[in-house]
Amino acid sequence: MKTGRKTPQIAESEWEVMKVLWKKSPLSAREIILALAPFKDWKPKTVKTLINRLVHKGALAFKKEGKNYIYSHAVTQAECARSEGKSFLRRVYDGSPKPMIAAFIEEEKLTPEDIRELKRILDRKGG
Repeated sequence: MKTGRKTPQIAESEWEVMKVLWKKSPLSAREIILALAPFKDWKPKTVKTLINRLVHKGALAFKKEGKNYIYSHAVTQAECARSEGKSFLRRVYDGSPKPMIAAFIEEEKLTPEDIRELKRILDRKGG
């Protein structure tokens, strides 16, 4: 989904709110708080602060229904993951994918299917 707009940078704690809304959207602040409760020991005010930050960044959209605000994601998980990956690549590997890919491959256990898939991807990229 390429829209020409810049994908907002999302902090680690904000990712948790976004994950809730990527799974099910739209939701009220109360529903988001309840969805996070089993995993995070955050006070409702903390979650509302995160929601407001995400609205301000343009990551969340909202509409008012009666007394409630209903939130939905304004960017996809794929857009955010792509942006985060590029940012990580620039910060840690000076923008060069080769040492990053090599480091991940060296460190992770790969199944034969993983290796075949990586080879297919590289073959497609090679032209």
